[in-house]
Amino acid sequence: MRRVKRLGPKSAPAGQGELFSIWRHHAVFTDSREPMLAAEATHRDHAIVEQTFSDLKAGPLAHMPSGSFAANSAWTVLAVIAFNLTRATGTLASKFHAKATTATIRAQLITVPARIARSARKIRIHLPQNWPWEHAWQIMFTAATGPPLPTT
Repeated sequence: MRRVKRLGPKSAPAGQGELFSIWRHHAVFTDSREPMLAAEATHRDHAIVEQTFSDLKAGPLAHMPSGSFAANSAWTVLAVIAFNLTRATGTLASKFHAKATTATIRAQLITVPARIARSARKIRIHLPQNWPWEHAWQIMFTAATGPPLPTT
């Protein structure tokens, strides 16, 4: 059993007292031969992988194209590439988007409600006013495209 200190003691439900008011206890059962802390770290890593699988199953892997192994294999490779690029986009944008699901990143950063205009041989992107994710999108866009080239 491992003790975990409660950081927010006011978060306990009203009227329900705790056995120990400062420490929470979590039982850990495993058949692993690893020490307890190493087994817990392994479990946490497994939980991160499961979140990745869940994210992929809720997205592109929910629509496998056919009964053909080769087609599904290619689809899976493309889905993982798209997943990694989306995660990189979220990491570049902000700390919030680095931990967000791919659906959130798609909705807030990739599906941009913008208008593209050409003027003086330059492409301009007009973002909507008061768009809540403009700052994160600008950080991501600047990091992806690099600083502007100097004019000669």
